[in-house]
Amino acid sequence: MSYRTSPSDLEGLPPGVPHIIGNEAAERFSFYGMKAVLAVFMVQYLHLMDGRSGSVMNEAEATANVHLFNGAVYLTPFLGALLADVFVGKFRTIIALSLVYCAGHAALACMGVFDNSPWWLMAGLGLIALGAGGIKPCVSAHVGDQFGKRNAHLLPRIFNGFYFSINTGAFASMLLTPWLLEWYGPHLAFGVPGLLMLLATVVFWMGRHRFIHVPPGGMDFVRELFKGGGLAALFKLLPLYLFVAMFWALFDQTGSTWIFQSYDMDRRFLGFEWLPSQVQSLNSVFVLVFIPIFAYIIYPAVDRIWKLTPLRKIGLGLFIMVISFALVAVIQQWIDHGQKPSISWQILAFALLTVSEVMVSIVAMEFAYTQAPKTMKSLLMCYYLGSVAIGNFFVAGVNHFIQIPDSASTQLTEAIAKLPADSRKTSHSIVLPGYDSITGTDDDLIQQIADGVPTALEIPGQAAFDHAADIVEREVKENGGSFPTEATLNPMLKNLRDPWDSQIRYEILNSTRIRLISDGPDHKPGTCWDIGLVVDLTPPTEPDAASWTDKLHPPKPWLERRKQQLGIQTEHSTTTDTTSDTRTAFSGGQTRLHGAAYFWFFTWLMLGTAVAFIPYALLYRPKTYLQD
Repeated sequence: MSYRTSPSDLEGLPPGVPHIIGNEAAERFSFYGMKAVLAVFMVQYLHLMDGRSGSVMNEAEATANVHLFNGAVYLTPFLGALLADVFVGKFRTIIALSLVYCAGHAALACMGVFDNSPWWLMAGLGLIALGAGGIKPCVSAHVGDQFGKRNAHLLPRIFNGFYFSINTGAFASMLLTPWLLEWYGPHLAFGVPGLLMLLATVVFWMGRHRFIHVPPGGMDFVRELFKGGGLAALFKLLPLYLFVAMFWALFDQTGSTWIFQSYDMDRRFLGFEWLPSQVQSLNSVFVLVFIPIFAYIIYPAVDRIWKLTPLRKIGLGLFIMVISFALVAVIQQWIDHGQKPSISWQILAFALLTVSEVMVSIVAMEFAYTQAPKTMKSLLMCYYLGSVAIGNFFVAGVNHFIQIPDSASTQLTEAIAKLPADSRKTSHSIVLPGYDSITGTDDDLIQQIADGVPTALEIPGQAAFDHAADIVEREVKENGGSFPTEATLNPMLKNLRDPWDSQIRYEILNSTRIRLISDGPDHKPGTCWDIGLVVDLTPPTEPDAASWTDKLHPPKPWLERRKQQLGIQTEHSTTTDTTSDTRTAFSGGQTRLHGAAYFWFFTWLMLGTAVAFIPYALLYRPKTYLQD
């Protein structure tokens, strides 16, 4: 069947555009819904999926994994662009990879139905990365292909509308999917986005007779790459998107580190108690509000005084991102001092971040399309998407580097493998060698095993750490339920030392958690031999009053029901006049860059990027290409 291959001579909206925008809204619901709960799922749910309790993933490891996935999603567009521009065209590429995308969601929904959930997670994320990433440059370039010279003036508005549809789908999914995960579990939380992806595929297929199908360039692509200005366009845009990559390194942490931060905040806002993963949905609300304000009010007003070129918009957006992340760093400083700040502060940071997004992300996407030679539209769009991959790989690398190995966990797998097969699933204790690599000495670690799963760890000198925890709990009670400052409490612990005469230090992690730590047998801070206790203090609480929303979900969250199913003891908040604590021993397993220092690191990095962008923007000379 033949399709029209060049734009119609129209002044108005091309007929295929509504199908593309409808497809994008449903596809973005699918992607952002899954992504909204991914970090929380890895830390809190994954280890409970296979009918027993496994090893818990820490926040730094989950952050690294989420950003590796994000990076893969935005790296595979190069494959999709080559398929579309050289071999089969954009429409066929989008349809084929959308089916791969649906299979990825199906794999995620199957976790726990079959064993080896981590493998199902990897398979699902891999298929989604291939499908979602592969269609990204094709869909956005396919929008531009629908326009000719007479209606090219509508491109900026359509790209804004395109972004509007993205955020409509994202907002709905980031409200619904965390709620589904909280009350109905991972199967529905991952399954519903999968159904929306299937709907997106159908909507796009229904527009096949209304689209302009620009044929693949074939060898024309290669000729234009080397003779028609392709290489020049590639090299001119490369530095631009290296700068924009740092924007994405910060922006995409709203789906990882910002979620983990919100757990330590008072999340009551607009009369509701927001789930941590739901807060990021407000970014989409801000986008929907800010797009028309900037497009029709702010940009025209500023243009009368100072010409706002695309590069100037991007430069200003980078500086606004610095302010947004600096605010998040300040919020984390409050948390590090034991306070529980209002979520409204993080929402203000989201508002600033969204201003930056409108000035950087939308403009960079449109700029990539206009700067690409005609047969290379999808490939040049990959620069926009590739910058997202670079930024996310950078964050993943940072979070991988800052993790301090857990000396018990690194030895435990090998120790269990040495046990007779019939005793690996029983309950017993395993003695692990300490710093001297020899068992039977005073630096041994003792790991308790219950039903083949690691439970409590016993560390050398644990009695001294327990004594320190008792002092902390006493001071908290005398302080009206608040943690004393580190400067106040550490002198009280000066006589408490580990077996190697290193002082036990008190560190506040958030409003309910502290860490008691010493340098351990190697006498060096920040190594896998640091030992101590993490103490979680549960303050007295009153049961929440019932509300109308209680009728919309089961009486207990899915996670609590799952733990009871597996026979894992769960804590219940009841009316009490005492503060209880949970003490967890560790040997290593911390991070080298934590708390506010982590966010300040990225803030200063963003400031340096914004300053370095200025000379590049001044030297760049744009050249615009549109379809005939």
